[in-house]
Amino acid sequence: MKKPKAVIKGTPQALFSSFVESDTFSFERALQQQGYEHVAGTDEAGRGPLAGPVVAASVILPVDCDYSIFEDSKKLSASKRELLVLELERIGAKVAFSIVSEGVIDEINILQASLLAMKESLVSLPVFPDYILVDGKFQVPLATDQTALVKGDSRSSSISAASIVAKVTRDKLMCKYHEEYPQYGFDKNKGYPTLAHRNAIKKFGTCPIHRKTFAGVRDYL
Repeated sequence: MKKPKAVIKGTPQALFSSFVESDTFSFERALQQQGYEHVAGTDEAGRGPLAGPVVAASVILPVDCDYSIFEDSKKLSASKRELLVLELERIGAKVAFSIVSEGVIDEINILQASLLAMKESLVSLPVFPDYILVDGKFQVPLATDQTALVKGDSRSSSISAASIVAKVTRDKLMCKYHEEYPQYGFDKNKGYPTLAHRNAIKKFGTCPIHRKTFAGVRDYL
């Protein structure tokens, strides 16, 4: 669907100047009314850990879905998140994810790696989005109309759904890494700097998936 020329690219103050968030599908609904047919939400999981990749996902929800069931992944149990991933498949949502390794994180920094992962997930969607809702303060490096939403994972159901996919995908990866490096407890801490994880680094040193540029890791290299 062709977008009307009245839409102003990438400026939420203009696009949403008279806009009121009535529910978590308000942004998507307003954009669709402006002529944006495919509105994607994108988010990442794994910016804070000391080990493992960062994973991003992008989701385009069907317009007639029950968007209210998708919440910020941090507020949901692991079992609930997994059920919602299955629900996304059942309702025919368009979903893609991308994994950026700890090596790339060390090379370009975690912010740039997160934006790269989100970009890669967006271009992997079966339908390229007309508009992107990005969780956080920074836009993704794509020449596509978009808005960065602070706390977007609790304000936009599309972003919430993306956060769920990213979290479930990354958690499964970290559980697999636990089988290879069981001494760090990745099945429980998922690479985050818990006391037990930090003590394991002190005792055993680092492993290949630790982020070498992160404080708490580089001190033990």
